[in-house]
Amino acid sequence: MAVNETLHPFQRLQQELAILISETPAGERLLSEPELANQLGVSRATLREAMRTFEGQGLIRRRQGVGTFVVGHSQVLDSGLEVLESIETMAGRIGLDVSMGALRIQQFAAEKAHAELFQLPVGAEMVTVSRVILAEFRPVAFLVDELPAEVLTNKELQNGFTGSVLDLLLSRDDLQLTASVAAIQAVAASSEIARAMQIQRGDVLLMMSSKLYDAGERVIDISTSYFLPGYFRFHVVRRVEGTKS
Repeated sequence: MAVNETLHPFQRLQQELAILISETPAGERLLSEPELANQLGVSRATLREAMRTFEGQGLIRRRQGVGTFVVGHSQVLDSGLEVLESIETMAGRIGLDVSMGALRIQQFAAEKAHAELFQLPVGAEMVTVSRVILAEFRPVAFLVDELPAEVLTNKELQNGFTGSVLDLLLSRDDLQLTASVAAIQAVAASSEIARAMQIQRGDVLLMMSSKLYDAGERVIDISTSYFLPGYFRFHVVRRVEGTKS
């Protein structure tokens, strides 16, 4: 495939990269950034910006200190934001294999802000559950949940926990979950998240922040989820004003 010389220089760079990626077998490593920038006649900063598009599409994967690899085509996890469901549920719908990677559980005492939000006394025991979710053995999400220790115990997290706090809470007979309020935005990956997801610091991720409520309108879980854009697609079905419900 020939490069279209009439394109804007940045668009032409993206087309050259698209050709290079399409001609490189899945699993193979591309040239290093300095070598590739020199070959394409651009700065490393410009090259890095152009490559983020392909990483967001799930076509390449950059690993800190190792290199950039071409990956095979992956299925996209597609979900409407009207329904609260776990990554495992979304993946099961399309037959995609997902699993939990690194897991970290931390205990902490609720300070004033947490105590007020969760309707707990200051100093109440809280738990943070951080983990990586893999799709086809590649990190595609980094999930963090904060809950009162009385809602989610260490025993529950140690016996067969597969990564979904939501599914675990839904399985509980003593909890009645009624609503989740969420906000989603694009953010730059921090050093910690970049290491966990094997991407570059500053790469763009989709961040969803949610509060989960029970029947008593009490917040029982605050979750912050970071998604690799190329593997997730979220949509909203909106009613047209004036139509019959």
